[in-house]
Amino acid sequence: MRKIILLCSAGMSTSILVNKMKDAAAAQNYEVEISAHSVSEASRVAADADIVLLGPQVRFNLGTVQKQLPNKPIEVIDMRAYGTMNGEAVIAEVKKVLGDE
Repeated sequence: MRKIILLCSAGMSTSILVNKMKDAAAAQNYEVEISAHSVSEASRVAADADIVLLGPQVRFNLGTVQKQLPNKPIEVIDMRAYGTMNGEAVIAEVKKVLGDE
């Protein structure tokens, strides 16, 4: 079971993407726990995550989150995948980064 944390401005805009990602993961029998939170909660909610994904609108926080969560994969979600709410593409990127392909 992989734990994936999505971070955005308030944790709201990514909730649709979370559901799309859960659907895509289920279709692939890829066991995941996914949740969305505000980027301000990064150190509290993502300490035990396998990977942290930042929404494109908060990409400027990448350095700060990397300092808060050293030794953890932190990626910015592709703008096109985010804009089209393409959960399958985001899951594919997660699998690639984590070596779960």
